[in-house]
Amino acid sequence: MKKSCLLLLFIPLLFGACTSKKKIVKTISAFDATNQVYTSHADSLSKVLLTTQAAMLTDSLGRPVTSEFVGTVNFNLRKPNYVIIHYTAQDSVPQTLRTFTLARTQVSAHYVVGKDGRVIHMLNDYMRAWHAGISKWGSVTDMNSCSIGIELDNNGYEPFSQQQISSLLLLLAKLKRDYNIPTANFIGHADIAPGRKPDPGIRFPWEQLAKKGFGYYSDMLIVPAPVNFDSATALRLIGYDTSNLPAAISAFKRHFVQREDSPVLTQFDLDVLYNVYKKY
Repeated sequence: MKKSCLLLLFIPLLFGACTSKKKIVKTISAFDATNQVYTSHADSLSKVLLTTQAAMLTDSLGRPVTSEFVGTVNFNLRKPNYVIIHYTAQDSVPQTLRTFTLARTQVSAHYVVGKDGRVIHMLNDYMRAWHAGISKWGSVTDMNSCSIGIELDNNGYEPFSQQQISSLLLLLAKLKRDYNIPTANFIGHADIAPGRKPDPGIRFPWEQLAKKGFGYYSDMLIVPAPVNFDSATALRLIGYDTSNLPAAISAFKRHFVQREDSPVLTQFDLDVLYNVYKKY
């Protein structure tokens, strides 16, 4: 009787283990296929880089303009100059990886960092990911072409784990060192797309990052803003798109005040803004 009971208990465990194994194999196979597509696409882009055809030009009368290609010896790859931090707004890393490996989603990032600190590199740093969307920072209107996108596994309503932030800090240190990215150029999706995107959200530890040299944050002792302080100009000098001023204010407060994100500046908010803008 005892042997029968043990057998009955063992069978579901065995079946469950087999099912889990099948799921793992299926997932690995899916990512193998994705990596093949990645390699094929990268090969196609490399062929474009190796094209040496001269510009085909014609004048106003339709006559061809003499042109030729002479390769310079002084060049290298374009390097990223910004890091944009996002949260995934999804429920798990597998869900995010699936989203970023489906052509129809038209969205991607260079890195995904899990709650457990695992870092998934999804795109070569020199390539252009589709993470920023319609965005603007200072005079830059195509953030995808000059930035690295990092997605943190977070649904937008939960705190970030310490393992996740620890791995993020290590990754940011590497990127800053590898590409000489300026301290001011570590920003969030909400900063470059105010009114459209809220991530990485009001819970994100920007102050902790600033202490490590990744972005700026207000000082502990804040000098009061002058009576005639122009907040709109200050926001614009930091980098915010102020064409929708209330949205820019909310984005600023999400990053630098982190108490609430209403589109109204209190005296405390103005003092923080004055403190921060002097760093830029």
